[in-house]
Amino acid sequence: MPPLLDVVGLTRAPFLRGVDLSLAAGEIVVLSGRSGAGKSVLLRALSDLDPIDAGRVSLDGRDRATFAAGAWRAQVLLVPQGGPTLAGTVADDLARVAALTRQREHAATLDGAADTAGLSGEAETCHLSGGEAAGLALARALATSPRVLLLDEPTAAMDPERAAAVEHRVRAWVSVPGESRAALWVSHEGSLVERLGARALDLADLGAVSR
Repeated sequence: MPPLLDVVGLTRAPFLRGVDLSLAAGEIVVLSGRSGAGKSVLLRALSDLDPIDAGRVSLDGRDRATFAAGAWRAQVLLVPQGGPTLAGTVADDLARVAALTRQREHAATLDGAADTAGLSGEAETCHLSGGEAAGLALARALATSPRVLLLDEPTAAMDPERAAAVEHRVRAWVSVPGESRAALWVSHEGSLVERLGARALDLADLGAVSR
């Protein structure tokens, strides 16, 4: 069975050269590497937020070049650390995302994502802590029904209880029967691999350029 996300020879100077990477449906891969090595650069390149100098990226065997930029980014979705919030409450923020992505029928999914991230729908987004903002970013991502999540240290600012809930949420999301989903999770935490039942990769083994 072909990989869900397939990366061959991805080069993004000056950080990455000839990166080969694949994610199977139902898989979580935890990507580690030293600070400044290019982990976030790789996520941005995979999500088509940054251009690549060479290489090929495909989803379900379909080359990224055949997708409109917005269509690709909706399916291979980067969840950055924190991320912007919209004015109003958490519920308002998620409702706007649902409307923009025409996912109103997934209201229960939105509520579940917010609850799992330890958020109250009535909380004002301007008062969220760093960990709460990261939880909202994940809830917003799940609301758009992507195929691949690119997670840039999503639980780094969270307390252990909230982090554990988010880990459970992502495992459950990847494992939904009948869906073809995967996640690439950047983290410096070695024990995360075991907790997620994930495959571990180090960026240095994939083609990071020494600096």
